[in-house]
Order: sequence, then structure tokens, then C-alpha cells
Amino acid sequence: MNKYSIFNLARQAKNYHQNWQAAWRSPEPKKHYDVVIVGGGGHGLATAYYLAKECGITNVAVLEKGWIGGGNTGRNTTIIRSNYLWDESAALYDHAVDLWGGLSQELNYNVMYSPRGVLHVAHSVHDLQEIGRRGNAIHLNGIKSKFMTPEEIVKMVPYMNLDCRFPVMGGLFQQLGGTARHDAVAWGYARAADALGVDIIQNCEVTGFDIKGGTVKGMATSKGKISADKVGVVVAGHCSVLADMAGFRLPIESFPLQALVSEPVKPCVDQVIMSNGVHAYISQSDKGELVIGASSDLYTSYTQRGGFDVIEDTLQAIVELYPALSRMKMLRQWGGIVDVTVDRSPILSKTPVDNLFFNCGWGTGGFKATPGSGHVFAHSIAEGNMHPYAAPFSIDRFNSGALVDEGAASAVAH
Repeated sequence: MNKYSIFNLARQAKNYHQNWQAAWRSPEPKKHYDVVIVGGGGHGLATAYYLAKECGITNVAVLEKGWIGGGNTGRNTTIIRSNYLWDESAALYDHAVDLWGGLSQELNYNVMYSPRGVLHVAHSVHDLQEIGRRGNAIHLNGIKSKFMTPEEIVKMVPYMNLDCRFPVMGGLFQQLGGTARHDAVAWGYARAADALGVDIIQNCEVTGFDIKGGTVKGMATSKGKISADKVGVVVAGHCSVLADMAGFRLPIESFPLQALVSEPVKPCVDQVIMSNGVHAYISQSDKGELVIGASSDLYTSYTQRGGFDVIEDTLQAIVELYPALSRMKMLRQWGGIVDVTVDRSPILSKTPVDNLFFNCGWGTGGFKATPGSGHVFAHSIAEGNMHPYAAPFSIDRFNSGALVDEGAASAVAH
């Protein structure tokens, strides 16, 4: 594997950077693997990496029906935070934040993690009560954050219109929240996993599972049959489709989720600013584009476009809150497919099929959890029992009623 350093960059510059080797191999699938991960997004690649690095399982394949980073990993708005209400959520998401801090060094690949802070603003008494409850809860879990008055907010964000159709009554600020480069996360994990012996197989769609005696033995794919001792499925919005292939149902619905970016401008949005009450949030990329997101569409669908009315409603709120941006031109819009559970929390779980594990249901908040999700899922697959951080998110909770209800923290797209 190429070692990225200033010395290697200088050395390669002499040959006009023509001698860099491919970031990862493109092998044909083997007949058998110890573990197969279905889904080549950030969570799946992270799982494969930690299986190889920390669990010593290197006979691993990642099957991706498209290309690496072509799904939700490349279709989100890159926000990172861990200010969730329940202890179970706080533990899992803060585990991810801890890993984000050293991820570039871990992978020898700059994922551009920027802990610029995430500000949640409140527009009503109900919003204030919600962030008050959540702020006190995360404080007890050791997650650094602080409440902000309107006066403090306007000093931090001087161009925000506090006295508009959506009056700003206060906020909750998490200092270690921020952003990272979504493509770099996928590429960094893919490159690092490949260097440890993991086979990354693109354009390989799973079309069915080989299940005998209630135990998964492998799968049928567009590149032939592959056998495996264990299988982890990490396919976001299409998880229900794969579960149906395996003979069981998931309590999940899939919705389009949209975002858009503006023309680039000089730095003006220093933080990530989120507004749950009006479902609009904004940050600025390193290229200068304003990244704007909304809530998910109201209808179930596998489309990656979504309805224009959602964008229209979101931009109305953005222009009200930030009048200085009213003449900005939008460059492009896109959509992803989010998998949503009834309690707005993920599923990391064994399934009714032995040795078949599912990691899904992240809804609108999967990107931020990428390293933590992959880390605990890898250890769960390797051990055959769910990691303590993953255990509360079992499929069984929908039968027992032990839900992890994060609707207030997760219902807004982020």
C-alpha cells in the first residue's frame, strides 16, 4: 500500500504522479470466505477493516452492487455529532466521535474531519424543552456541550435573523461535532481494508441467500455463488429487500432524503447549524459550497431524486433565517434512500437466520456513526454475540417494547 507522506508526495511529483498504484485491488471473488460483508458503503467497509485489523479475520469480501461510495456514503451531508438523548445512543455515537478524532492517522488517509461544532437552534418553547432535556442527558454521559442564549448565538452567527418567522429562542452547541469528507471516508477504509487482505468486489449484486437448516451458507450473486461462514448485511435503504431474500421482515420503511449545495463563496458558515423545528440545516464545505439539507420526503420510495416541494420548503426557511444568503445560486441537488425504524434508532443485530447479521435502520443519521458502527459490528460478527454498544439495538426490541426512541434527535435529516 502506498504510504501517503510529504516525502512520498515529493518523490512521486518527479514523475508527474504517474506511478501511484491503485488504491485497492479489483479481484474476482473466491469461492469461499470466512466473512462476507454485503454493502460497500462506509459502514460495510469499516466493518471489513476492523474485522481484519482488530479481529484477525482477513479472509473477508465486501460485495458492492455498484461502485465504492456510490450509495448513501456519497449522498449525505457529512455531519458528525453524538448529542442523542438515551444512554444507549450516546454510547454508540460518542464511540464513533472518539474514533473520528484519530481516523486520518489510523487509515493514513485524510478524511478531513473538522470538529467545528454543531449548533441546534430552538424556535419554540417545545424546542427549548427538548434541547434542555437532551442537553442535560448528554452532560450526564460526559458529552461536552453547552446551552446558548439568543445573545450568544448572534455573536457566534452574526448573519442569523433571530426575529423572523422562526424566532430563535436558544440553542444547544456540541463542540466536538462537525463534518468529514464522505468520499474520503469510503476510500480510506477501502484502501486500508484492501491492504490487510480484504477483497473488495464492485459491480457484484447479491440476488439470493443459500440457507440450509436455518443457517446461512453463502449467497448467489451476479458474479456466481459465494460461500461464507458468516454474512453481514449493511445496505442501508435496501436492507428490507435483502431481509426478504433471507425469509424475514424488518420493521423498516425507506424514504428519499434530499440535499443541495450552492455556488462556492468565501468562508461564512463556521459551524454546522441545525434547526429541528423547521427541518433545515446548513454548513460550508472546504470548497466554499453551502451544504443544505432537509427532512426526508413523506412517501416511501427507492428513488434517489425526491420531490421539489421539500427543497422549496427548506430554502424558504434558510432564507428566513439567513437573509444574506437569499441571492445564492444552487449548483446541484441529489437524494439518497434512508431506512427508518419506528424509534429512529438503528438495528445492529443477529437475525432469525444463524450467522446472518444485519446493520441497518440508521435513517438520516448514518454517516456520523460510520467508524463506531463498523467497529462494534465487526466485533459482533467475529464473536458471534453482539458488542455491548450494539446489544440495545437488536431486532428483538420491537417485540419486547424496549425501544430507543430518538425521534426528537433524529427526525430532522442530518
